[in-house]
Amino acid sequence: MTKVKLPKLPRGVFAGTEFEGRQHSPLDRILGEFDRALRTLAAPALGTRSNPARGLPEADLDAQARQHTARLMRINHTGEICAQALYQGQALTARISANREALRGASAEEVDHLAWCEARIGELGGRTSFLNPLWYAGSLALGVAAGLAGDRWSLAFLKETERQVEGHLAGHLALIPAADQRTRAIVEQMKKDEAGHAELAQHLGAAEFSSSLKWAMRLSSKLMTRSVYWV
Repeated sequence: MTKVKLPKLPRGVFAGTEFEGRQHSPLDRILGEFDRALRTLAAPALGTRSNPARGLPEADLDAQARQHTARLMRINHTGEICAQALYQGQALTARISANREALRGASAEEVDHLAWCEARIGELGGRTSFLNPLWYAGSLALGVAAGLAGDRWSLAFLKETERQVEGHLAGHLALIPAADQRTRAIVEQMKKDEAGHAELAQHLGAAEFSSSLKWAMRLSSKLMTRSVYWV
């Protein structure tokens, strides 16, 4: 049988990824990440922490308020899809093992967010976005590119992303009815976690982006939120 020679990967790509104590080949890791992408996009998210809405009463919202809130949570769900892809891309290309493990730990919290958003969207009678695969692919590419630029810049991208998401969630809290304790509890916990992720990136040595790069990221975020609200 003819052996297929795999192309040499850039430094840091898939470096140090292990499973059950053994080092996997680049092809193993590619297939593993492809499987992870499919599970993120197609399978129900399985969180590890208790849903913050657990035990809280359901609000008596009218149809318009329920629809609007479901769409806001759909935006948050797509944001978490993007976060999964971003963390995945950055973890694949992180040079420093400690940074890679920290990224995977933060990614696990984002899975909790996915599960909470999915559950609340269902309770409100809504659906997730049809655009999730598109935004996942774009975020994965950005994560890989940021990682290849070096850990400090990869962490800078993560820090700014989480800061913007934190602000975005604060804006949603101003729009969600005060009586909707279940949705508010979820969004408040997500906001707290995102602030922690930004602090983690800073602690790990994140650089600081220029104002023009921050503006470009805000523009991309607006495109996502406006499209996902409807689609």
